[in-house]
Amino acid sequence: MTEEILIAGFGGQGVLFLGQVFAHLGMKKGFNVSWLPSYGPEMRGGTANCSVIISSDMIGSPVVFNPDTLFVLNKPSLEKFEPAIKKSGLLLVNSSLVDICANRDDINVHYIPATEIASSVGNIRVANIVMFGAYLAIKQNFSVDEAKGVLREFSKTEEIYNLNCLALEKGFEAIAGRG
Repeated sequence: MTEEILIAGFGGQGVLFLGQVFAHLGMKKGFNVSWLPSYGPEMRGGTANCSVIISSDMIGSPVVFNPDTLFVLNKPSLEKFEPAIKKSGLLLVNSSLVDICANRDDINVHYIPATEIASSVGNIRVANIVMFGAYLAIKQNFSVDEAKGVLREFSKTEEIYNLNCLALEKGFEAIAGRG
């Protein structure tokens, strides 16, 4: 099993944080992992992306050129990275901030109003975790409980942990409720 993930958006959207969550989740399950952040010097508000590889095999390079899964949290990220997704790959789009549709018909695309859902739970900064919950519902590589365990490790307070868990559940429900 190898899952190559690319997460892209603006600095401040939790792109790098979500990559770290994925890497820790993979490690907890006994996989080899790599996490490679990339961001401009302006950080918050500038572009940011990170590559995550979770694999049962050795990882030769931490760079993801053709992701199995692409998270796009903003419009420039969709325009830049959509062409790179592997055929039959997964594209998760934050439709609250991206007002265009994907151009490809050979990939699995899900539009999640992540910022809107995050706002409804009390903080737009958890839109990345809403997207993570949607991923869990689609891919089913990891359980919600496993994800919550990692989120507990990354949450500085019980309040933040509870907010992250609620966002995760709402993202999961956004996909599971469609079935």
